[in-house]
Amino acid sequence: MSEVFVFLGPTLPRAEAALELDATFLPPVAQGDVIRVCAEKPKAIGIVDGFFESVPSVWHKEILFALHAGIPVFGASSMGALRAAELHPFGMIGVGAIFEAYRDGRLEDDDEVAVVHGPAELGYPALSEAMVNIRRTLADAVAERVVSRDVGFRLESIAKELPYRDRGYGRALRLAADLGLPADELAAFKAWLPAGRFDQKRDDARRMLRTMRRQLDRNAAMPEARFHFERTALWDRAMREAAPLAM
Repeated sequence: MSEVFVFLGPTLPRAEAALELDATFLPPVAQGDVIRVCAEKPKAIGIVDGFFESVPSVWHKEILFALHAGIPVFGASSMGALRAAELHPFGMIGVGAIFEAYRDGRLEDDDEVAVVHGPAELGYPALSEAMVNIRRTLADAVAERVVSRDVGFRLESIAKELPYRDRGYGRALRLAADLGLPADELAAFKAWLPAGRFDQKRDDARRMLRTMRRQLDRNAAMPEARFHFERTALWDRAMREAAPLAM
């Protein structure tokens, strides 16, 4: 078993991730999972995907616990980007354009990275499109003059107004047509989309895995934790309730 653990779900297939980094790939992170991984005394932890809504999300304090123990924690793309943007002042290492956008305040809403996905047995197939991917794809379409800046902005607004569970290019294009956006530009975008679509989340996940590999290969010194970790009764209970890690 590898001494590096990465929480991964719909953002990047495990087979592709394994080409970038020798690691133990675990399901999307949930509350308590980082505590369990810390018991394995890992060399590093990476967070890409994470559960939310129906399952309690990974706790900030468990990431701080890992950092305080000297375990480098990397984040990108999805839940990893959100937590890294919040915890980079404490030493969590964020990677990629999505992390940078959250860190700098250009993105704020959690739904920007949220998707609906299928079960683990099928490899967590994404069943909706992340808003961050739509934004990047539309920016590329405008830059390549597939659509005008105004139509690109309108399509972006339409997609953002959709619930994340319903978000996708097909739905956005149908709504745009109903609203009377230029049919020729919508047709051009639809034809360009199969080759032009950009998956920013997947790109950032690969960048994080490569960053982890480089740092581990050269045994790079990680930032020293410069904060006091407060052990509370709630934390002690979380430690007791954390079951052994299921591989």
